[in-house]
Amino acid sequence: MLAHLPLFAHPDPKRVLVIGGGDGGVLREIARHPGVEEIVICELDEDVIKAAKKYLPFMAVGFEDPRVKVHIMDGFKFMANNPGIFDVIITDSSDPVGPASVLFETPFYDAMYDALADGGIVCTQGECIWLHLDIIRPLIDSISGKYSTVEFAYTTIPTYPSGQIGHIIATKGRGGCKVPVRKPTEEMEKSLRYYSTEMHSAAFILPAFAKKAIFK
Repeated sequence: MLAHLPLFAHPDPKRVLVIGGGDGGVLREIARHPGVEEIVICELDEDVIKAAKKYLPFMAVGFEDPRVKVHIMDGFKFMANNPGIFDVIITDSSDPVGPASVLFETPFYDAMYDALADGGIVCTQGECIWLHLDIIRPLIDSISGKYSTVEFAYTTIPTYPSGQIGHIIATKGRGGCKVPVRKPTEEMEKSLRYYSTEMHSAAFILPAFAKKAIFK
């Protein structure tokens, strides 16, 4: 869902940037979209990629796609040197503690905004509505003034605390992402295990307590 929500909400995504995601799982899902022409990944720790290729080949298969370009470097620096060119930016990060904490702060969202092309979409790991409203609420408040729209979706993943994880989805110069503007091809549908057009829209329907807390 981290990959498919923004990609199916964009009418014609050509250039996609992934920050983090060294296990290759997000790359694998982006690679299912035949219209994407370039997939750039910035991973700070090359050992993560090496370990994924060795121990998680079913996920790391995304690195084999010829459209993928790997940069072992800080995503902040990469985005600063590549302004206004990406249709979709996806952040596949760890939790907001330690080095990853900067990925949940306003300057990082400002950097993503500047790296987006007009009409672009960012989608980030957004923590859990059951455990982290104290993180989600101020972050959404802080970026709402810059992005055209800021929305929150969530999905079910049994291995995460509480069995769910959220996604913050924000746009530049366009409307929201609750309704997909494209559908999976018939061939693509055969390989999708979770995403569907119905699941896309449903992901944005929040429990009443979360909706009130996040968008009060």
